[in-house]
Amino acid sequence: MQEFKFLWKYISRHKWQYIGGILTLFVVDFLNLYIPRLTGEVTDGLTAHTLGMSGLLKIIAAIMAVGAIIALGRFLWRLFLFGAARKIQYEMRNDMFSHLEKMSVEYYNEHKTGDLMSRFINDLNSIRSAIGMAVISAFDATVMAVMVICQMIFYVDLRLTLLAIIPMLFIFGGEFYYGAIMKKRFNEKQEALSDLTDMVQESFSGVRVIKAFVQERAELKAFLKYNDRSRDKNMSVAKLQAIVMPLLDVIIGASSLITLLYGGYLALVGDITLGRFVAFNQYVTMLVWPMIAAGESITTMSQGLASAKRVKEVLDEKPEIFDDPDADKVEKIDGHITFNHLTFIHNGHTEPTLDDVCLDVPAGTTLAVIGRTGNGKSTLVNLLLHLYNTKPGMILIDDRDINKIPLNVLRANIAYVPQDNFLFSDSLRHNIAFGAGGDDMDEVIKATKAACIHDNIVAFPDGYETIVGERGVTLSGGQKQRSSIARALMKDAPILILDDALSAVDTDTEEHILKNLKENRKGRTTILIAHRISTIQNADMIMVLDDGKAVEIGNHNELMAKNGIYKSMFDKQQLEAAKGTKSGEVAE
Repeated sequence: MQEFKFLWKYISRHKWQYIGGILTLFVVDFLNLYIPRLTGEVTDGLTAHTLGMSGLLKIIAAIMAVGAIIALGRFLWRLFLFGAARKIQYEMRNDMFSHLEKMSVEYYNEHKTGDLMSRFINDLNSIRSAIGMAVISAFDATVMAVMVICQMIFYVDLRLTLLAIIPMLFIFGGEFYYGAIMKKRFNEKQEALSDLTDMVQESFSGVRVIKAFVQERAELKAFLKYNDRSRDKNMSVAKLQAIVMPLLDVIIGASSLITLLYGGYLALVGDITLGRFVAFNQYVTMLVWPMIAAGESITTMSQGLASAKRVKEVLDEKPEIFDDPDADKVEKIDGHITFNHLTFIHNGHTEPTLDDVCLDVPAGTTLAVIGRTGNGKSTLVNLLLHLYNTKPGMILIDDRDINKIPLNVLRANIAYVPQDNFLFSDSLRHNIAFGAGGDDMDEVIKATKAACIHDNIVAFPDGYETIVGERGVTLSGGQKQRSSIARALMKDAPILILDDALSAVDTDTEEHILKNLKENRKGRTTILIAHRISTIQNADMIMVLDDGKAVEIGNHNELMAKNGIYKSMFDKQQLEAAKGTKSGEVAE
C-alpha cells in the first residue's frame, strides 16, 4: 500500500528509537506476566500453609522489583516511541511547508487555504497517533496476547484457555471489517473539516465585505451547512465507535463469565489449584487490554492511513516552476530585458493572455505598461518573476533565457510591489525590511521617506514598531501601498516592478513618489504598471497592451502623435479629471 511506503520513509529514519521502544515494551509486557504467577504462588502457599514469613517477604520484594522495572520501562517506551512520532510529525510539517513554498501560483489558484491548513494540522495529528500509540496498541494486541495465552495454557490449563479465548476470536475477526469502514468514514470526516476550515478562513478574511453588504445572516446560514456536514461526518465515526465498544465489552464479559464458571469448577474438583485459578483470572483481565488495543490500533491506523493519503497527495504534487538542471551560474543581474515574440496562455484558457509581444528594454530604462483591465499587464509581471513558465527564448534578461537563470538569483534581483499590497501580521519595521537581508533603521527610514510614508508611521503611537493587522488590514489602502513601495525600495534591486502600486494615493503624493523614484533609480530598470496616464507619462518607454498585444510603443510625445489608443485614453482621463474639478468647484 502506498500509504505504508510513504510512512515507512519517515519511520526508517528513526528505526533505532522504534527498536529501542519496542524492545522496552516487550520487557514490560514480559515482566507483567510474572505478577499473576507470583500472586498465585502467594495464594497457594498461604492456602496450603507452606509459605512462611520470609518466603512471603521475598515474593513481595520480587513483586515490588518487577513493578519498579515496569514503571521505568513504561517511561522509556513512551520516550522512545512517542518521541519518534513527534519528530516524524515535525519533519512532515517541515517537508509540507517547504514543498508548498515551491509550488506555482496556479496550485494555489486550484487549492483552498482551509483544506491545506486542515492537512497541516488535523491530518498530521492523526498520522502522529498512527505511528505512535497505534504501534504500541498493535504490539500489545499481538505479542502481549500471545504471551498471555501461552501462560494461560502452560501454567494453568489448556481446556480453560480454549474456552476463554473463543469469544476473543470474534473480536479478532470483526476488527478487520471495522477498520475498513472506519478508514472510509474518517476520510469523509477530514474532508468535511477541510471544507469547514476553508469557509471560516475565507469569511474572517472577508469580514469587512460581509459587514458592508449586511450579509452576516447569509454567512451564518452558509456556515451552518458546512458545520452540519462536519457534525454528521463526525457523528458517523462516533456512532461506529459507540456500536463497537459496547460489543467489545459484551464479548470480554462473556470470556470472563466462562472463566469464572468453568475455572471455578476445575478448582473445586482439584484439576487446578486455587492459586492458579486466581492467576488465570488475572491473565484474562490482562488479555482484555490486547483485545481493546487491537480495536484501537485498527481504528487509529485506519485514520492515520487516511490522513497519510491526504498528506501524500500534497507532497506528490510536482512544482511546475523549478530550476533548470543546466541553469547558468549567475549571481547578479544588470536589468536588460528582452521580450521576444512573447506569447502566453493560462491553464484552462484557449486564447492567449499575451500575444506576440516584442520589446527590448535596456538596463536603466523606465518602462511603463498601460492598458485596460484584463489585457495581460499583471501576467507580464508574473512571467518576469518566473511565477509561470514561458517557452525558451521568449524572455531574455541580460541576453540570458529566463528559464536558465536560477529562481533565487532572478527573484533576489527583482523588487516587486504587487497589486494586493500584502503585509504580514508584524511590525511595520519588519514588514518594510522583509527581503532586504537586515532591518537597519537608517535604511528603513530612507526607504519610507522615498515612499512618502515616513511621516504617517512616526505619527502612530508605536511608530515603526506598530503591529499591523492580518494582511495589513489596520492600515488604509494608501498606507499599505506606500509601505509596500518602501519594502521594495529597501531591497535596492536592479529591477523594480510596481504593479498598479500608486492607485490608492492622491496625485500630489504620487508626484512626490515618482520624483523620488527617478532620483533613487538612476541607472536601474523600473517597470510601472498603471491605469492612470499621469503615473507613467514621464517614463522612457511606454507599451500599450490591447487584447494581449503590444499595439503601441514609444514615449509620451510619440504616442500622443500617433493619435491612437494611448491618446484616446489620455483624452478620456483628462476629461474625467476636468469634470471632477468642476464638480468640486460647484460643491465649494
